Amino acid sequence: MKSIKPGRGPSMQGFVGSLFSIIFGIFWTFMTFSITKDSPFPGTQIFPLFGLIFVGLGIFQAVYHYKNATGKERMSIVDIVDEHEEKDPLNERFGRSEGKKYCSSCGTNIQADFRFCPSCGKEL
Repeated sequence: MKSIKPGRGPSMQGFVGSLFSIIFGIFWTFMTFSITKDSPFPGTQIFPLFGLIFVGLGIFQAVYHYKNATGKERMSIVDIVDEHEEKDPLNERFGRSEGKKYCSSCGTNIQADFRFCPSCGKEL
């Protein structure tokens, strides 16, 4: 059975994407402020605030992704390892014993010689 190995891939990509969001938000704020500052229409000064929303969300996401990428208990769905390399955290969480075979789709306890899950029918 394969388990999830901690990795950095998606979290660091999310962090870099957050930085682009912050840069876009700053660009948006300055550009829309310069365009709408002399506008004769009331209420057009609200458009620069959308840039501040982008900056705020970008900072929040950057902090979240940076903590996930560098933290001890980080998770990644990209790096998959065999059971003998690292224990499956779901088996530990749900009290499943080692050596038994479980369906990777539905989690049903099955016999070791089964090729298909008797519960969901997926190939093992």
